[in-house]
This record gives sequence, C-alpha cells and structure tokens, in this order.
Amino acid sequence: MNTPHIAFIGAGNMAGSIIGGLIESGHPPSLISAADPFPASLQRLREIAPINVYEDNASAAAEADVVIMAVKPQVMAEASNSIARAVRARRALLISIAAGVTITSMQARLGPDAAIVRCMPNTPALLGCGASALFANSKVSALQREQAQSVLSAVGISCWVPSEEALDAITALSGSGPAYFFLFMEAMIDAGCKLGLDRDTATAMTLQTALGAARMATESDVDLVELRRRVTSPGGTTEKALASFESAGLRNIVDNALQAAAGRAAEMAREMG
Repeated sequence: MNTPHIAFIGAGNMAGSIIGGLIESGHPPSLISAADPFPASLQRLREIAPINVYEDNASAAAEADVVIMAVKPQVMAEASNSIARAVRARRALLISIAAGVTITSMQARLGPDAAIVRCMPNTPALLGCGASALFANSKVSALQREQAQSVLSAVGISCWVPSEEALDAITALSGSGPAYFFLFMEAMIDAGCKLGLDRDTATAMTLQTALGAARMATESDVDLVELRRRVTSPGGTTEKALASFESAGLRNIVDNALQAAAGRAAEMAREMG
C-alpha cells in the first residue's frame, strides 16, 4: 500500500492525537496537511511534527488521498462544501469523525460517488488507547478501507460495523463509555471517603484499581466472567458487594443508560440530517 497524503480539516485535540499516532507509526510529516482558521491551533500541530498547515480547507485538501473531517458537527456542511471540488478531483477518501452527520448528508455536498467512511472514536485516543468503529459506504475501495483502518489504528484499536445505524450503538458503548467509568470511579472515591479514607488515598487506590482491572481484562487469556469469579471468594467481601450491585439492578441501569445514549445518537443524526 502506497503511503497516502492525508489532510485534516480541523486542528483540535482529536486531529492532534491522530497526527501524533501517524508520525509515531512512521508516516512522513511531508504527507500530512492540516487546515484550521485559528493559527494557534495549527501551531500546536506543528509542535507535534513539521506538517503542512493552511488556514483554508481547499489548500490542505488539494493533494490529499485521504481527507479527515475533524470538525464539529455544526460546521460540517460548510467544511464539506469547501473541500468538495478537491475530493472529487482526487477521488479522495473522506473520513468523518463528526458525530451525528450521516453519509447521505455528506454525499449531498460531495457528490453521490464520494467514498466516505464514518468513524466513531473516543477520547482515550488522545493517549493512543482509543476504540474506534468504522462504517464505509459502497464507494469505498478495498485499498481505501485499509487506509482508513490504518489511520485509526494509529491511536488504538479499530473495527468495522455492518451498518451506519450500528454507529449509534458504538456511540453509546465506547464513544460515551469513558464517562461511565469516570462516574463509577467518582462514586467509589466518595464511598471510600465515607468509610474513613482521606480523599487522596481513596483517589489513588481507585484509579490504580481501575487501571489494573482494565489491564487484566485486556491482557488475560480468560474472559470477564472468569476474572470476576477468581476475585470473588465464597462468603467473602467481594461476593457481598457484587450481590448488592445485582440486587440494586446494576445490569438494568447500564442497559437503560446505553439505550438512552443510543436513542439520543439516532435523534442527533435526524436533527443534523
């Protein structure tokens, strides 16, 4: 696979994290461009690597094989219009990380033959440990699918979903998911303080426990049920706590929360569409 020229429209945190991942994986800075109306945002990207920067979108996209739309959903229409001619001329792959903006709405501006991949990353991508889901329309070639996956794999894991609608479930699960774990950790810290620990101790122990549990889950050769069983001694403290969670309906609470998030994701898509 030839190394593609990649253009970023938008120079925010997510663009910066993906660019950093690409550079770390060996992508030449000379084959990366970025556009943003704010010079300070472009300067932050230049501190990552000596990439090409522009204040207008069309210039950044002019030589691109892959264009990554890293802008807010509210400005997606204007940004798409600004790079439409370049995308059509280059037959470039467009990757959108804008939540709620459908492929149909993008094709209305880029043309019916536009090759588009919608992607839902999450904020741990800023640390190189993100989880991204991708969906490609029928115009995306096998080579372009490889290019899209290579870009997102630079900041974590990536997987393809079978339908655009499945991105609503991904939004609810992994897109919003970090906030769920943050809330649970907040609750654990507060509970630890009520048990008599000072907040610094409760915080340090909670965060390290969360990190250790996540590493065990991702690095172990057994599933989550078995990992949980190994920590849960019959008649012990863990069993008592887990029984309390189950009796309070924790699984239903989680299910209802994800259903609400997925429903809102679908609603946002209709609003943006």
